[in-house]
Amino acid sequence: MSSLRVHEIFYSLQGEARTSGRPTVFVRLTGCPLRCVWCDTAYAFSGGQLMEYASILEQIKAHETPWVCITGGEPLAQPGCLELLTQLCDLNYQVSLETSGALSIADVDTRVSRVMDLKAPDSGEAHRNLTSNIPLLTPHDQIKFVLASKHDFDWALQQCETYQLFSRVSDVWASPVHGQLDAGELAEWILASHRPWRLQLQLHKILWNNEPGR
Repeated sequence: MSSLRVHEIFYSLQGEARTSGRPTVFVRLTGCPLRCVWCDTAYAFSGGQLMEYASILEQIKAHETPWVCITGGEPLAQPGCLELLTQLCDLNYQVSLETSGALSIADVDTRVSRVMDLKAPDSGEAHRNLTSNIPLLTPHDQIKFVLASKHDFDWALQQCETYQLFSRVSDVWASPVHGQLDAGELAEWILASHRPWRLQLQLHKILWNNEPGR
């Protein structure tokens, strides 16, 4: 397969995770098998256009930044995503992959920083978490919990303890569902837990109110 269905390619500041604030090219692939109740990218479930790898790489190169984020939707729902990730690494880009945690990361190039969600109960999709992914994670990878309630936070903390996530990956992020959970309240829970969480506020929503393409 030499093409992918791409919803959009855009240049912006990374709004999440370890490289937050970096000028980054985002390649948003179309499609996702999950339906999280708080999803903010449902517009990428369908549509987009088929693009050859060469065209994707050409657009990325035009923005003159070493940071590239492959996102969705769920990028791994398209098997051809794996080849794109490897090509980007071969070209010496700093590559991150945003993935739901519901599909296997076993074949993702280990040079990629895999930013993997574990879906909390209030997402409606916690049963889709593929726990066989967890042993594959390395210190180069990151875990993200998107949380809507104290119940979600307590569940996430339990997962961190059960799977020793704080020592398995470089960063474990706790992110409040925008408009549902107060970030200050989440910060208090983090402090009370005495665990090395990283609080994540989505920079793109603060700057541009989650406008598509920003």
